[in-house]
Amino acid sequence: MTSLPALLAQAQCSDTGFTTEIPSNWLQGRTAYGGLSTALALAAAKQIEPDLPPLRSAQVAFVGPLAGPVTVTATKLRRGRNAAFIQADIASEAGLGLRTTFVFMAALQSAIDHDATAPAAHALPPPDAQLYTGPAEFFTGNFNFYDLKDAAGPTQWLRWGRLIERGGLDPEVEMMAMGDALPPAAFKLFERMTPLSSLTWIVNILQPRAATRDGWWLLEAQTDRARDGYSSQSMRMSNADGALVAEGMQGVAIFG
Repeated sequence: MTSLPALLAQAQCSDTGFTTEIPSNWLQGRTAYGGLSTALALAAAKQIEPDLPPLRSAQVAFVGPLAGPVTVTATKLRRGRNAAFIQADIASEAGLGLRTTFVFMAALQSAIDHDATAPAAHALPPPDAQLYTGPAEFFTGNFNFYDLKDAAGPTQWLRWGRLIERGGLDPEVEMMAMGDALPPAAFKLFERMTPLSSLTWIVNILQPRAATRDGWWLLEAQTDRARDGYSSQSMRMSNADGALVAEGMQGVAIFG
């Protein structure tokens, strides 16, 4: 198995990004796990522009499948006094597979100081918890998971998760790699296995330079509508102390 830190260490860097190869243990079907692709794109974005302020937002389009050798290319769209917009694309032999826009922004003085978020009330997995790790040939083999089934609603996932190998990772890259690790919430509606595919992912980071303890993140995904082959879901990500770190939306195609 190739870990994310090893994958980044083996990448061949260029002035605009890097080339690497998506190993089989990071695939979900015929394409790379979306969190991995987004993490690679973010790593390239942070490589081409020095001294970036904290990551505050990511807009991700899963354009097509990504597998095997890939080229990750980042482009500065604009950098002002406070914010920087950087686009990062990933392409394989099949063509463009991922397009992202990352927004980095420094903290500003403001008369507004409003925070209505409530800390998550779910304890970390106990030391003797039975953790789930997926098979080595699937992307879930790179994670430990602990489901909170009794607390989750009928169309909601609620799960603690962490990367098994995360040493030396940029905390923002680690966070993005973790953020898409849940199955789509519409999966809970199925009576039989049905293919799904994420189309878009929008993430807003609420706490600059967010970090957690022992790698654990609390992941939530909830859908209120799945119809005509399309589902929209809301997503939340909290750290080990229960503080809400990121929230987002995702559009999901349902093929059946």
